[in-house]
Amino acid sequence: MSMDLATIRHAGWTFWDPIGLKHGDQPPEEAVDEYDSYLVQVIHMLRHGEPVDMAIDFLMEIESEHMALGLQPDARDRATETVKALQELA
Repeated sequence: MSMDLATIRHAGWTFWDPIGLKHGDQPPEEAVDEYDSYLVQVIHMLRHGEPVDMAIDFLMEIESEHMALGLQPDARDRATETVKALQELA
């Protein structure tokens, strides 16, 4: 199954956006691909049979450790919604 980058980005910007770059309905033009590698990694994880919880934890770790944002109170909810949206592409 091919990856639809527009749908992947929509999930990331709609549900996740840990940095909070989006203002209004669209991300800034210069940051449209900001989360692509993380979201594509989630799809790969799901396609290879990794548990959904592992994909959720991955996004939470990226946000809290890699982006150094700490663990935000809504991190699990946002990561869960993002993974749910990406499951349709996996």
